[in-house]
Amino acid sequence: MQLSKFPRVSLAHLPTPLEHMPRLSEHLGGPDIFVKRDDCTGLATGGNKTRKLEYSMGEAVEQGADTIITVGAIQSNHVRQTAAAACKLGMACEVLLEHRIGQPSETYTTSGNVFLDRIFGANLREYPGGSDFDVAMADVAEEVRTSGGTPYIIPGGASNTVGALGYVGCGIEMLEQFSEQNLQIDHLVTATGSAGTHAGLAVGLRGSGSDLPILGIGVNAPQDVQEERVYKLSVETADLVGSPGCVARDDIFADCNYIGSGYGEPTDSMNEAVLMLARFEGLLFDPVYSGKALAGMIDHVRQGRFTKGQNIVFLHTGGSAGLFAYADTLTL
Repeated sequence: MQLSKFPRVSLAHLPTPLEHMPRLSEHLGGPDIFVKRDDCTGLATGGNKTRKLEYSMGEAVEQGADTIITVGAIQSNHVRQTAAAACKLGMACEVLLEHRIGQPSETYTTSGNVFLDRIFGANLREYPGGSDFDVAMADVAEEVRTSGGTPYIIPGGASNTVGALGYVGCGIEMLEQFSEQNLQIDHLVTATGSAGTHAGLAVGLRGSGSDLPILGIGVNAPQDVQEERVYKLSVETADLVGSPGCVARDDIFADCNYIGSGYGEPTDSMNEAVLMLARFEGLLFDPVYSGKALAGMIDHVRQGRFTKGQNIVFLHTGGSAGLFAYADTLTL
C-alpha cells in the first residue's frame, strides 16, 4: 500500500499514544483494555477526523481550492475539525449543519462543537433533518464559483476513499505499536457511523496481512445498512491503495444495539460509560460516538464476549467538546 503517492497536508500529532487502562480493566474484571488515543491528534481539541482531513485537505490544496464545503449534524466533530483545518490552511469554510435531534435544547444548539465552529469563523447554514445534502452542497459550490472562488466539497465525516486513507495509515500505525510494545491484541473496537474510520482500519489491517477482528459499534444505522456501507467503502479504498480484494465481507461486523432512540440521543448505557471512563481513567469521551461505542464494549465484556486473558484496543475517536452540549441531559 503506497500512501505516500496521495497528496497530504500535516495536521495531526502522530503517532497517537496507545495506553493501557488498568483501573477500567480491573473494574470490569475481563480483558486487559488499551485505548488508542486519537483524541490526541491535536487539531481543535483532536479527534479521528483530523487523520482523514490530512488527505482531504491535501487534495483540496492540490486542486487550488480556497473554500471548503462540508456537512454534519449540529454537534459534528467533523465540522469542528474541518473548520479549524481551513483556518490553518488559509481557506474559507462553508458548513451545512443538519438538525437531527428532536426538540434540541439551547445548550445543544449553541455550545460545544457549534460554539467552536463559530470561533473558527465558519459560515454556518442550518438545514432540516433529511435534507438532500449532495444537492445542497453542489448549490453552495456553485454559489462560491459565482463569487469567484474555488470550492472543494468534503462529505460528512470525510468518509470517502480519500478521507479513509487516514485510517488505512492508522491501522498500519497500530500494528507497528503492537510490535514495539510486544502486545498480542485479540480485538479492536471502534465507533462506526459515516464508515470512513471503520473502512480505513479494515483496509490498513487486512492490506498489511493482519487478521485482527474489528468490532464496530454502530451509532446511527441498522446493522445491515451499516455493514454494507462500511464494506462498500472498504472495497473502494482497497482498490485506491492498490490492495484490491484484501477485505472480505465477513471482515465487516457492526453491532448496532446501542444506538438507543436515535443518532445523538442520550442513552443510560452511554451515560454510564462516559462517567466510568472519566472516573476510573480520567478520560473524556463524547456522548454521540465514543460514548455509545464504549457502552457496547463494556456490555460485550459483561456478557463474556471479551474475556480475561485477552487484550483489546478501543479506538478513542475524540469529541469531548460535545460533552458541553449535553450538560443539561447527562446524569452526573
